[in-house]
Amino acid sequence: MVRAGLTTERLVRAGAELADEVGFDQVTVSALARRFDVKVASLYSHLRNSQDLKKRIALLALAELADRAAEALAGRSGKDALGAFADVYRDYALAHPGRYTAARYPLDPETAAASAGPRHAALTRAILRGYDLPEPDQTHAVRLLGSVFHGYVSLETAGGFAHSAPDSQESWTRIVDALNSLLRNWPTR
Repeated sequence: MVRAGLTTERLVRAGAELADEVGFDQVTVSALARRFDVKVASLYSHLRNSQDLKKRIALLALAELADRAAEALAGRSGKDALGAFADVYRDYALAHPGRYTAARYPLDPETAAASAGPRHAALTRAILRGYDLPEPDQTHAVRLLGSVFHGYVSLETAGGFAHSAPDSQESWTRIVDALNSLLRNWPTR
């Protein structure tokens, strides 16, 4: 029997909130059932298992990130677009650490192709059009940006920059400046 008021969307959103509170790795159907004060079995009409819940949270996070990035990039180009794009990822990770982790959850190829993941790649490539990079350099640049953004955010959220000066925001700004310079002067073979 389906409990009144429980929907798959409501459960996934609650799971995303739970991920931000306790960490994505701690999200389970059992933890979600406790949050709603219901028996685990009552959630199985909406979710297959904890992996299904995590996959759905990942899809939600990817969509939220893509929507924010698209909005931030509207009407921008060059360094302005690069900085706005970078800030979306950093701000999202700081505000929603569990969801940010979820956005990196491994998805099967079919689910990944149908997710907002391809939008992220398209948005990154849209930024890179302003730098006039040919292939395969554009693909290398997409990987570079993803690695730098994710690496910095991962270290920052783990407290890696809290113990020394300068402030991490100052470093972030300088890194975006350096990336812009690198993209404008991309090394040729």
